[in-house]
Amino acid sequence: MTTDIQDATRRTPMGAVSTGPTTGAGSTAGRHWLAPAAAIFAVAWGGNEFTPLLVMYRQADGFSNQLANLLLGAYVLGIIPALLIAGPLSDRFGRRPLMLPAPWIAIGGSVLLALSAGNVPMLLAGRILSGVALGLAMAVGTSWVKELSAKPFDLRADRASGARRATIALSLGFALGAASSGALAQWAPFPGVLPYAAHTVIAVVFGLLLLRTPESRGRGIAARPLPAAHPATSPYPRFLLLIVPVAPWVFGTATTAYAVLPALAAGQIPSAPVAFAALLCVVALVAGASLQLFSHRITAGHNARGIMVALMLTVGSLLLASVAVNPPRLWLILPAAALLGAAYGLLMVSGLQEVQRIAPPDHLARLTAVYYGITYLGFFVPLGLSLLEPWLSYQVMFAGGAAVSAVSLGLVMVIFRRDISLHRAAARDASV
Repeated sequence: MTTDIQDATRRTPMGAVSTGPTTGAGSTAGRHWLAPAAAIFAVAWGGNEFTPLLVMYRQADGFSNQLANLLLGAYVLGIIPALLIAGPLSDRFGRRPLMLPAPWIAIGGSVLLALSAGNVPMLLAGRILSGVALGLAMAVGTSWVKELSAKPFDLRADRASGARRATIALSLGFALGAASSGALAQWAPFPGVLPYAAHTVIAVVFGLLLLRTPESRGRGIAARPLPAAHPATSPYPRFLLLIVPVAPWVFGTATTAYAVLPALAAGQIPSAPVAFAALLCVVALVAGASLQLFSHRITAGHNARGIMVALMLTVGSLLLASVAVNPPRLWLILPAAALLGAAYGLLMVSGLQEVQRIAPPDHLARLTAVYYGITYLGFFVPLGLSLLEPWLSYQVMFAGGAAVSAVSLGLVMVIFRRDISLHRAAARDASV
């Protein structure tokens, strides 16, 4: 094993570190991406362990819907600054220095949440720490996984492997974090403590595994100036036209499935409301992760087909949710959560793959950070809906969301046709 590590970090004549595949017994070639993916999983677990507990905090601590939804979205206050700061820094200094602290920061968030005993300032602080950790994992961790899923680290991965692996790790972490915390809070003793203790154990294990992962950016990066705000071949016009209008739907659909629907259906399952909230969360996120496994069949090619299909799912899922909640019908709420989760999963991986496709190497983490920052605006959807509740029913709001997502779909269809024409022109030019 020592030989493997030495081979993975040998210096090249240019002074850069080569972390290419190793050979011989015990080789880790092609598997370096597993440790940062596991760290993303652990941090995502901590980010979503709080979600099914919203029902518990509403019932046991008397939190209003507005306060509960504010706490749900509070970790965006940690995510977005971490994304925007850590992304550019990791493009300059490498992935390891920025990603190694993430699991330990997530542990700090869980400890605060476990000790809060319903204290709102401590809950806010814990959620913000969880957000900082998740911001690091999403901006830096996903870039690290992407780079370790390509040559010379992984000779078998395809171009979409990095985005697919990172988003699956993220979705599974979200799902298992919600499942474990919901089950422990519903049926185990110390419901306000044990869910966070379980996450702490997971994060310690995967945080230690991360220490053995090689840097993917190489040495000498720190000597470079920070990347220019706009590279010579700018990806930003396409990013603004295609990604920005769609990105808020990523977590807009997810939070509707696992934060809004459980609150609306809580009265239908009075014996196990926390467990049911966890079930909806798991149904949504497993549906999303399952679709991500096969997303390469939809997102193949340099076009917006994956995003377009995801928006179709968004329109359909919101229409189904509008029917399911008036009055609440469990047999419709479960498939609505699954369809919303499928939309989330395909939106996430399609958007990330598009970012990785258009971003220059020195801007990968920066553009990834901006993308994730916009997606997390969707975490304020439950708060916005609860503020509008005195004037509009959830049935009407879901139907309105379907109409807005249909407009987003129309915009993407225009971009999609433009892609086809550009590729035909490029093919003609190449044949001349």
